[in-house]
Amino acid sequence: MKIKFAAQATGDAIAAPAYAKAALSDAAKALDEASGGAVTRALEASRFNGGAGQVLEIAAPSGVEADRLILFGLGERKDADGGVVEKAAAAVVKHLLVSGAKTLSLRLDGVADTEASARAGLGATLAAYRFDRYRTKLKADKKPSLSVVEIVVQDEKAAKKAWKGWEGVADGVALARDLVMEPPNVLSPPEYAKRVKKLEKEGLEVEILGEAEMEKLGMGALLAVGRGSEQESKLAIMKWNGGRKGDKPIAFVGKGITFDTGGISLKPAQGMEDMKGDMGGSAAVVGLMRALAGRGAKVNAVGVVALVENMPDGRAQRPGDVVTSMSGQTIEVLNTDAEGRLILCDALWHTQEKFDPKFIIDLATLTGAILVALGHDHAGAFSNDDELAERLHRAGRASDEKVWRLPVGPEYDRQIDSEIADMKNIGEGRLAGSITAACFLQRFVNGKPWAHLDVAGAAMKGNSKDPRHPAFATGYGVRLLDRLVRDYYEG
Repeated sequence: MKIKFAAQATGDAIAAPAYAKAALSDAAKALDEASGGAVTRALEASRFNGGAGQVLEIAAPSGVEADRLILFGLGERKDADGGVVEKAAAAVVKHLLVSGAKTLSLRLDGVADTEASARAGLGATLAAYRFDRYRTKLKADKKPSLSVVEIVVQDEKAAKKAWKGWEGVADGVALARDLVMEPPNVLSPPEYAKRVKKLEKEGLEVEILGEAEMEKLGMGALLAVGRGSEQESKLAIMKWNGGRKGDKPIAFVGKGITFDTGGISLKPAQGMEDMKGDMGGSAAVVGLMRALAGRGAKVNAVGVVALVENMPDGRAQRPGDVVTSMSGQTIEVLNTDAEGRLILCDALWHTQEKFDPKFIIDLATLTGAILVALGHDHAGAFSNDDELAERLHRAGRASDEKVWRLPVGPEYDRQIDSEIADMKNIGEGRLAGSITAACFLQRFVNGKPWAHLDVAGAAMKGNSKDPRHPAFATGYGVRLLDRLVRDYYEG
């Protein structure tokens, strides 16, 4: 999808906003006048009331050099901020994507500020995302026709400059979605590592560790998870040096289980195909690092992703095994399907030990329990630092990738104490499963300010009503963490 900014509308489809109670914007009024009242007549014949996200199409209007006019709702005028404009632009693009229209002129002149206009470009790009790589018999009327979104603004130069700060984010989200969408027979840990390595052309420094290097570092927990797979486990480290020389970096760590069978503790067959997305946390980290590089963020950042496949095999770890983590702490493995925390604990320890970051945020599709608690609309947030947790909450609201904080504490932590090792990898029964998983991870951050985001619901979402989301992979986390960096850590 190509995003352009212009002073005049030239598209074969023209869209203009309306507010609550069908109050027309100046742009919509101009179109109504040019079309001889076609907009007013369409409103009278419809149930469109200008609510946020509503779309009304008027086909073949006379008096206007366009094949169709679109009204889109922004809701109450006082609430029509960048986030509302972003989502409304996405709704229009989703409506027109396979309609036959080729160019959309989105009129925001006199309605939104420069930043909101750029956010409209982000919404349009997110809505246009498709993953058709393996579809060989897609009918012509199912293929996207819309290829250009022209955003009509009063100050083209300022809008283009603002868009440069968001285009990299759009690219990062698309990358994260692509990674989650890829089938697991394609995106193995080695292939994933190769794709991360290619990000060097975007300005990132990338280091890939194989099993031999991780063995020397003592990453026994991570390596144990991958023992049952024929694919070599990898650890990918990305660095972006956009801040002041000598400043400590901020760090992001992601769970990258490229496919999760559950190992010897085998998952049920129903729904197992979705476990190609068990690397959604790592995809968010990779997408974020791509976004920071793409927009030239003024910050030093490190992204670390553990890339492993969890398979049942004669070499696979067993329930009852004891493994030794890089930290030296021992772990009794009671369930091989609680594997994400095993790869993360070594990645977290390596990150805090090697890079001494200001803070660490890890992202993982870690527990089914978080789906029971929060569904698909919030990620679960856990932290040992109130300031970091509050900043994540605010960034979530600003980016519309929301988080909800849940507790960690000694009353939960004691549930993972083991009789024969330093800890076990699951808590007591089905109670507080997401919390005890977070408590496990907290034992490996060595007192660093830390937050854990359980994105099992937010990263994989079927049949979403949000026009910015495709089926399945949302790319959750890229916009959230980019907003966190923008608002609090650049300078």
